[in-house]
Amino acid sequence: MKTFNDMGLSQLVIKAADYMGFEEATPIQEKTIPMVMAGQDVIGQAQTGTGKTAAFGIPLVEKIEAGSQSIEGLVITPTRELAVQVAEEINRIGQFKGVRALPIYGGQDINRQIKALKNKPQIIVGTPGRLMDHMRRKTVKLHRVGMVVLDEADEMLNMGFIEDIETILKEIPDESQTLLFSATMPKPIQELARRFMNEPEFIKIEAREVTVPSIDQNYMEVQEKQKFDVLCRLLDIHSPDRCIVFGRTKRRVDELFEALNKRGYLAEGIHGDLTQAKRDSVMRRFREGIIEVLVATDVAARGLDINDVTHIYNFDIPQDPEGYVHRIGRTGRAGKTGLATTFVTPREINQLKLIERIIRRKITRKPVPTVSEAIEGQQRITVERLMKVVEQGDTLKYKELAETLLEANDSVSLLSAALKMLTKEPDNSPVDLTQEAVPGQRNRKKTRQGKHSTGEKHGNKKANRGRNNVKNH
Repeated sequence: MKTFNDMGLSQLVIKAADYMGFEEATPIQEKTIPMVMAGQDVIGQAQTGTGKTAAFGIPLVEKIEAGSQSIEGLVITPTRELAVQVAEEINRIGQFKGVRALPIYGGQDINRQIKALKNKPQIIVGTPGRLMDHMRRKTVKLHRVGMVVLDEADEMLNMGFIEDIETILKEIPDESQTLLFSATMPKPIQELARRFMNEPEFIKIEAREVTVPSIDQNYMEVQEKQKFDVLCRLLDIHSPDRCIVFGRTKRRVDELFEALNKRGYLAEGIHGDLTQAKRDSVMRRFREGIIEVLVATDVAARGLDINDVTHIYNFDIPQDPEGYVHRIGRTGRAGKTGLATTFVTPREINQLKLIERIIRRKITRKPVPTVSEAIEGQQRITVERLMKVVEQGDTLKYKELAETLLEANDSVSLLSAALKMLTKEPDNSPVDLTQEAVPGQRNRKKTRQGKHSTGEKHGNKKANRGRNNVKNH
């Protein structure tokens, strides 16, 4: 797998991808981005959840000049929900370069969108009907668009938008670049490609069979600011001998394991910035049980061969279903059972549903544990430790001291005091973690007010570019 550093991208876009937690490219990104950067028209056949938004969003942002006052990029989507999601992800890709995307769609006050358009977004992400409304009003002008993307083209066909799309594409400059993404390739979509694309390269990403081992999978719906406390409660309740906590970014990993150490847990982190010597040291201590909690990014955990991991905690939901399967596969190995718990914020529920569809399994919702349950968990662990020492019987040198204490105190009071001393009470001291943005999500209020927008190049008309054949590769 390539990383984004291998694709000749600018540091501002690489920084954004890193901030979003994209350590390496997905197959659709690895194949699409270099072609688009080279100016090639592309047809991508890929399912939702493969990372296709970044596959076109990264080169789209890369090709736009920062500070441009014109609409240079256009993304057409079938639904308002997808328009908002795509615009949010493009805004995150363009956040350091200063490239902004604005979603426009039916159902929202058009005057509000007209006002937002005055902030000069470089990229428009819109549904066909509302795009045509703005074109008729002259509030959206496409004469400088250098790249147009048709996202989920087959869905737009099913919804009866093909004629609208043709009307829009006729206003796009001939020299502009066209990208088309679709899960299926029915004949009307192929015909659309022949009419409006210039010798497109065809990229097909086969849907991989996703299987998961016999692992108990559940999720907890939590607010972002609750995550850390809930993680600590689960660690207190489960008391895993060896577990892995997955964070989305390297920064997240660093913050998490440092915060866990402050709370008294034996934790360490690994990610792509560590030297090989440091990584080897961390993994050796984890295997030997010196470290109980390993905090890791997806890429850093790849290839880990550890058979005794009992629990997986997805502190941040992974960006794609394959990432989820890879993560939870770190437990339940060598014929053993495992438990995987995923933290999901309310806005990430759709991502969870997508994972469920791909793995063809329902992930059980569990209630967030209370502080009382965490205390009970610690008490249970303390009793188990105490009984283990009793069973071992190596307590003779403490017997005389115990008898002396019993002369002055009753046995229940003494045992209660011992249990209290041995039990690790949950620490609720505040911990400040960076709020991680979710791939495909951003502050909607800002997006809708037009504070983020994006786009591409010049020109005038694109219909009937000749019946160029679609090349299959």
